[in-house]
Amino acid sequence: MMRTDGYPLDHREAEAAERLDAFADLFDPTTFRYLEAVGVRPGWRCWEVGADGASVVSWLAKKVGPTGRVLVTGTDVARLAPVARPPVEVRTHDIGTEEPPAGGFDLVHVRLPLIDVAHRERAVRSMVGALRPRGRFLVEDTDPALQPLVCPDEYGPEQRLANRLRQGLRKLLSDRGTDLARGRRLPRLLRETGLTEVRADAYFPVAAPACEALESATIRLVRDQLVTAGIATDQDIDRHLANVASGTLDLATAPMISAWGRKA
Repeated sequence: MMRTDGYPLDHREAEAAERLDAFADLFDPTTFRYLEAVGVRPGWRCWEVGADGASVVSWLAKKVGPTGRVLVTGTDVARLAPVARPPVEVRTHDIGTEEPPAGGFDLVHVRLPLIDVAHRERAVRSMVGALRPRGRFLVEDTDPALQPLVCPDEYGPEQRLANRLRQGLRKLLSDRGTDLARGRRLPRLLRETGLTEVRADAYFPVAAPACEALESATIRLVRDQLVTAGIATDQDIDRHLANVASGTLDLATAPMISAWGRKA
């Protein structure tokens, strides 16, 4: 992944691991369902791009078996050490600036890291170019602009506070160049690369336990920036974190858009 300068959700922070674990809890089942539909089978060569955790990698390794290969790349691969054994190969690689690995792949999958890639279209074309004929590409990313509220059911002061903090976070992201409408553009981007049979779907979790973990870690991560920008006070943030911990907020996330297609 390439980190955009000033990106508020910097993955070097301690809370980033909690966010990544929460993302896996929320979205792994959806990812696995689409990978099942793709038809991953023994002997396939797969490229998992920008992985920050081992869950999808382990799933792919079981599917391709000892005759297959799962290449996992990212700019920070420290969390992948436990799975770095055949058929899995872990390699440091920046999809935003480097050429794709050689050899050709039956499947290329990427989830979330495109949020930090400055040249998104180039990165997607690079990944599609690494596919074998009739290879499959699955890309998944969120679209915060489609669902701007962390509490869609805004019926009390706790929910209004939560949504005010979410709007402040969206402003921080937008002011620093983050594309908040990125997910909806994926189908068009895939068609423009020449992929066929392009389809897309969205998953929008509400009131899942992992939504609470994700919200808590995110707010703690950007706390100082929210206060410095005058969006919230420390008291506001303490109150919101207590509300989250109480389990009484029906929290939501931005929808995850999954788009897939086949190389001609």
